[in-house]
Amino acid sequence: MKLGSKKVSLFIFIIYFLIQNNLFANEKITTSPLLNIEEIKPSFEESDEKKEVIDTNKEIKNKKRFNLKSNSSHAVLIGLDKITAKSSEIVVNINEIKKFGPLEIKILKCGKVLNNNNTDSVAYMQVKDTSKNQNEKVFIFNGWTFSSDPSLTPFDHAIYDLQLVNCYNV
Repeated sequence: MKLGSKKVSLFIFIIYFLIQNNLFANEKITTSPLLNIEEIKPSFEESDEKKEVIDTNKEIKNKKRFNLKSNSSHAVLIGLDKITAKSSEIVVNINEIKKFGPLEIKILKCGKVLNNNNTDSVAYMQVKDTSKNQNEKVFIFNGWTFSSDPSLTPFDHAIYDLQLVNCYNV
């Protein structure tokens, strides 16, 4: 017997052994049981929209009650943090300093003006930036602001934005 015939017979023996032991892929299809989709819980938080609407309506009513009960003259501003995109209502009494982030806001005068048969709220506002890189003695805004057109005298800050909403008990 030659060496080449030994290799061929060894090759045939290995193939026969593999076929007998079922090492090749089986043609059986195995399935896993299907999951019940209704029982799967979402991976995010579910919110009840009806509860949120009710809560915001209560907050608005409480704010209106606060504005009606307060006897002092005050201005209502909307402060916007441009980085977090969160806005908040700021109530500032006349001649008092209110902080919004590193800003100190002071309303010196607040009133109503009749403009084209529409009443408009105006306020004289002073704003200081108390952060480390700003000079605390200099106002970053010192002037009149209008609720109907805040772009007339814009408050310009890199991170924060302020807008007058209304003046009360003027």
